[in-house]
Parts: sequence; C-alpha cells; structure tokens
Amino acid sequence: MRTECLAYALDHRIEHGIWGGMTERERRALLRRRPLVTSWRRLLEAARSEHERLAAPDEGQASDVAG
Repeated sequence: MRTECLAYALDHRIEHGIWGGMTERERRALLRRRPLVTSWRRLLEAARSEHERLAAPDEGQASDVAG
C-alpha cells in the first residue's frame, strides 16, 4: 500500500503531507531528479515486479539450504 500511496502523490503532484513515507521535500526532489517520468505508478510497479522476480530464486535457495 505504501508504494501505491507514493505513486498517487507523485502522479497527482500532491504538495502537502507525507505520502508513501516521503515528505513534501523528498517528493519534490524526486520529481526534479526524474522530470521525464510520465507515470510513477507504472514505474514503481515495474520496479517492484523486478525486485520480486530477482528476490524469488534467493528465497527458494534459502529454504533448500535450511531444509
């Protein structure tokens, strides 16, 4: 849920409050660093999927070693 909140705030340029664990200042800095991002929701979903894909084999190997 945290990622979805952050993506919403970034995509809608919400200026006030903490969203997805980031302050207004942190979000502004992120938007300045990545001005060409058109959909933060898509970007963050893709990053999460890639992270889960890369992490999944490690989890399987760890259970084999422990078992």
